Amino acid sequence: MAAVAYDVKNLVKTYPRQRAPAIDGVTFQIHEGEIFGLLGDNGAGKTTLVRQMVNLLRPDSGTVELFGRDVRDDPRHVAMLVGYMPQKSAALNRLTVGEAIYFTAHLRGLSRQAARGERDALVELWRLGDIVDKSSEQLSGGQRRLMQLAVAMAGDPPVLVLDEPTNDLDPVNRKHVWDVLRDRNTRRGTTVILITHDAVEAEKAIQRVGIVQRGRFTALGTPGELKSRVALQVHVDLSFTPGSPPRLPAGITPWKSAPDSWSLRVDPDAVPALMAALDFADITDIRLSSATLEDLYLHYVS
Repeated sequence: MAAVAYDVKNLVKTYPRQRAPAIDGVTFQIHEGEIFGLLGDNGAGKTTLVRQMVNLLRPDSGTVELFGRDVRDDPRHVAMLVGYMPQKSAALNRLTVGEAIYFTAHLRGLSRQAARGERDALVELWRLGDIVDKSSEQLSGGQRRLMQLAVAMAGDPPVLVLDEPTNDLDPVNRKHVWDVLRDRNTRRGTTVILITHDAVEAEKAIQRVGIVQRGRFTALGTPGELKSRVALQVHVDLSFTPGSPPRLPAGITPWKSAPDSWSLRVDPDAVPALMAALDFADITDIRLSSATLEDLYLHYVS
């Protein structure tokens, strides 16, 4: 079994003038080399939890250990081992893109020459060449996001903690983010912790997921394990000859329709009856797919 990167035990945090705790007795582990997703709505407690994991916020009680050491023992322990990307980072505003990457790599132990090489490699990886000499405050939201990803990776820390990494990005750059993160995880064994409220995006990368609601985990495990515990419906997409919609068994109605296609959600045990009822003479295409992580997420948060 892989070593434990993070070991969180009985973590509790309540903000002043709030009755309910933002984090309420959370216990879990993240293994070295896995891609772990924290899913939850805004205000669920994800960012509060993560800020305690990177030692930016003190818990009221409980412990957070990183590779067997309490994160509160030495501030440098987290800074050297974790590349943290917050949702917002005003601290970088006065640095150019190139400076932010270079100084972060140098502070994480690289020599000046090695830090310059790291800067150049990350500028190329994240396609930042056109803005390398611009300061953060001059960048668009999407450009700033890519710069933050490069800074988090500078010095090749063994753990990346990324809070909403694809916010403000166009579809091409979102895909690039997931490709890069999967590659880092596969080739270098980097532990990646993703914080998001977008289950569709998260399903592209994560290997294990924790669903957070009101400061607690309502579900924790691999997507496959969690799906096996609940009776989620099967997705069926039907295309048919325009003007000749198929006849469906009683109790099954489309949730999305167009002149030549329907989308259905049916219980697994109802699929055979649906298939038997269809007249395939007018069906031009049919696709069945299992429940998605988004279905799972909606199940657990509701």
